[in-house]
Amino acid sequence: MADYTLAVSWSGKDALADSDANKVISGADFNTEFTAVQTAINSKADIASETLTGTPLAPTAAVATNSTQIATTAFVRAEIANRAYPVGSIFTTVTAYADSAAVVAVIGGTTWTAFGAGKVLVGLDSGDTDFDVIEETGGSKTHTLTTDEIPAHTHSYDRQNPTTDSLSIHDTTRTTGGNSSATSGSAGGGSAHTIVQPYIVVYMWKRTA
Repeated sequence: MADYTLAVSWSGKDALADSDANKVISGADFNTEFTAVQTAINSKADIASETLTGTPLAPTAAVATNSTQIATTAFVRAEIANRAYPVGSIFTTVTAYADSAAVVAVIGGTTWTAFGAGKVLVGLDSGDTDFDVIEETGGSKTHTLTTDEIPAHTHSYDRQNPTTDSLSIHDTTRTTGGNSSATSGSAGGGSAHTIVQPYIVVYMWKRTA
């Protein structure tokens, strides 16, 4: 859209000598000037129209601008990204974005980093030392029980030939009288058991800028 500029040097005519033919204002002068006005006006958008045609451009406002200023597509994309995913936000998806730039192209922002590989998210709990620091990690996929963690229990066994005070406890046999202790046969393998909760795998990205 062209701005209107004078086509005829009107003030310059005043400085000319009265005998100079160029000092005379002619119909051609008016025609030249009004043609320039017409061209400039015709190139302007019709603000009374409800529909703009072509690809009108406008200055892009700074992020967080809150006014009646026209919002460009660049402003809208940046504003959506900053409102929905401010710096420090976590974005989860099942789409395998190649890198930070690929996430920026879709979501916005400046920099994203892959986040939380092999981890689940837990809310901060200031009263629990396991969960009282942001981005603190811990836990394991498996655990082997210690003796203290095994529930208290007993094992029963069959006593053989009580009249001779002889009993067989798996591979242990007592044949003499008096008090004695016996150990039952062992059971179990002591392997670690899984403590992984039901899960579903997603990609996670953290916005850092």
